[in-house]
Amino acid sequence: MSTTQWEIPGAVIWRGGVNTWECDEMGHMNVRFYVARAMEGLAGMAALLGMPDAFTPHAESTLVVRNHHLRFLKEARAGAPLSMTGSVVSLTETGAVILQIMVHSRTGAPAATIVSHVDHARPRDARPFPWPRRSLAAAERLRAAIPDYAAPRSISADASAPLARLADGAAASLTNLARGVIMPGSTDVFGRMRPEEFIGRVSDGVPTLLAGVREAVAASAPSSPARTGGAVLEYRLSYLNWARVGDHVSVHSTLSGFDEKTQRVSHWMLDPLTGQAWAFAEAVAVNFDLDTRKTVPIPPQAHAALNAHLKPGFRFGDD
Repeated sequence: MSTTQWEIPGAVIWRGGVNTWECDEMGHMNVRFYVARAMEGLAGMAALLGMPDAFTPHAESTLVVRNHHLRFLKEARAGAPLSMTGSVVSLTETGAVILQIMVHSRTGAPAATIVSHVDHARPRDARPFPWPRRSLAAAERLRAAIPDYAAPRSISADASAPLARLADGAAASLTNLARGVIMPGSTDVFGRMRPEEFIGRVSDGVPTLLAGVREAVAASAPSSPARTGGAVLEYRLSYLNWARVGDHVSVHSTLSGFDEKTQRVSHWMLDPLTGQAWAFAEAVAVNFDLDTRKTVPIPPQAHAALNAHLKPGFRFGDD
């Protein structure tokens, strides 16, 4: 599809660009900044819904994200100008599904899409309560359907979809990608951990989990790339509870599946002291030739090496 054929619904809620320091070792904007931009855009969306103070310390109501579904469509590299539109997909008495589309400003092509399940909630305790009439009226004016390129492809966007089960004590058998404490500056104005903290800590630790996978794929490829990295195609992030300053967090992850092109990875953020789950994520990723900027398929010769990274018993949707 040429860039002139993209249909981008919604009103502009953010505009900016990619800083060099926002790019990672893959040479493109890191996933944490997509989520950070999505949250900034959500504040713009709240203003269009008649809630201009939703993310201020004196807010009477706010929008709390319960679930993010992201698709990454065209990488954004340092210096790329971007904009974001927002629209309302559906509305309930106390919640909404919000569509945000990040667009390459020069070409009009979408860089990424974010579908968020949000609650209209009390700022301090995040308890949902009904929308005011002004927001309901504004939402009708912002209605749009999810275009095909933003629709779920390999991962459900449904906030009620079952999470992968993590039995008591099972985290000890998984790869520990990250561990630390939520520090001042990592929370929003209401004291809750900012969503980008989760995906950012996952991203920082992914080489610990996938370095061996990438090496095995590169070594087995017909034309072995000189430099191999990774790129995420799709993400689902479910926020189960909100850590606050001083709370301990630990990310535990596993390779949970693969095919000839992609691999699926599961991540749990837990409190390592109590075992409480803060968040869950699953991602579909590819191995990436850092010089040609193309996907490196997973040849049959690499399957044994990838199977060695799989953990049995981590299935999705089990009761």
